[in-house]
Amino acid sequence: MQRYFVEKMEQDRFTLEGDDRFHIVKVMRMVEGDEIICVTQDGRSAVCKIAEITSDTVVADVVKWNDGNTELPVRVTIASGLPKGDKLEWVIQKGTEMGAHRFIPFAAVRSVVKLDEKKSGKKVDRWQKIAKEAAEQSHRSVVPQVSSPVDFRSLLADGQNYDVRLVAYEEESRSGETSVFSEALMNIKAGQSLLMVFGPEGGLTDGEATLLKEHGFQLCGLGPRILRTETAPLYALAAISYHLELMR
Repeated sequence: MQRYFVEKMEQDRFTLEGDDRFHIVKVMRMVEGDEIICVTQDGRSAVCKIAEITSDTVVADVVKWNDGNTELPVRVTIASGLPKGDKLEWVIQKGTEMGAHRFIPFAAVRSVVKLDEKKSGKKVDRWQKIAKEAAEQSHRSVVPQVSSPVDFRSLLADGQNYDVRLVAYEEESRSGETSVFSEALMNIKAGQSLLMVFGPEGGLTDGEATLLKEHGFQLCGLGPRILRTETAPLYALAAISYHLELMR
């Protein structure tokens, strides 16, 4: 059953517009009487029956509210050093499917991509749309927030708002470090927040790693292999899901 995140709801009646209406009518070829799943802004979902289709809207009435929760027990934010090409889009799409709560692109020393403010707004809109579509596909209850790209100092400051702060640092993997990530997952509590930082293609510099450590981040390895910038966040999210959902 198709799933849609809907902003407009009044007395158990949802109103879908724009891209959602287009998808329902033109892509899925749905008609009045067909059923969809609508999700509210606070994460509640309901099976709904399409009651009316107009030139601008689709109106759907609640048939029944759903129970259950599809979100990770901790709020995981992925901070990615701006990578080249469409790698960040891949991280956002697949990271959303795997349960990430938020994405923060940041300008690292070795980031090749340099977004100016004029282009940044359009990029963020596209990234947010990718997150929304991936959240619908994977039956999430929440659409992850994709932040505008920030500088490194802003990332350091924002990190103080999280319960746990980790940095995937390839030098730790090379040295055989294996305990920090697993211990963090052992100790984190349901409802807490976790920020994980990943460098761009060239990795984080020694200076960036030192500053992160000075601001309360823990450097960790992700096993003996060196992962690509678009692979490492997905590895981490898979490990978090396995440990906090499948093992408990």
